[in-house]
Amino acid sequence: MIIISIAINNNYSIKPFLQTINKTIFTKNMNFYENTIIVRQDLASKDLKDLKDKYNKIIDDTSGKVLKIEEWGLLNFVSKIKNYNKGHYIHFKFEGNKDTVNEINKKIKVDRSIIRFLTVKLKKLDLEKEFFKKDKNE
Repeated sequence: MIIISIAINNNYSIKPFLQTINKTIFTKNMNFYENTIIVRQDLASKDLKDLKDKYNKIIDDTSGKVLKIEEWGLLNFVSKIKNYNKGHYIHFKFEGNKDTVNEINKKIKVDRSIIRFLTVKLKKLDLEKEFFKKDKNE
């Protein structure tokens, strides 16, 4: 409080000071996360791209950083989920804090195009391995 009152009394700009404090606070509690969402099978490719951009922006706006986005494609379910036999899988690997995860979960629960989702916190993130990568030889 003393530093802020000194900055205000001496007519210094407080905005750079507050930005520095915010970066310091948020970078201390950053963790690695993987978030997989299953989207309805009847969504168009434009809607899928919009959905990816929407959640990418949410992560960025809540002091997170998207490290990788993988599209696993349209996969069959073992059993029906909400009367759907298939779904588009989108997998986000990102760095963020609990506020980032809470905001994503809040938005996903309201989004009607998402059937299921799973968010997992990791100690170490592997950016090299892709689970459903298709070989160029196939």
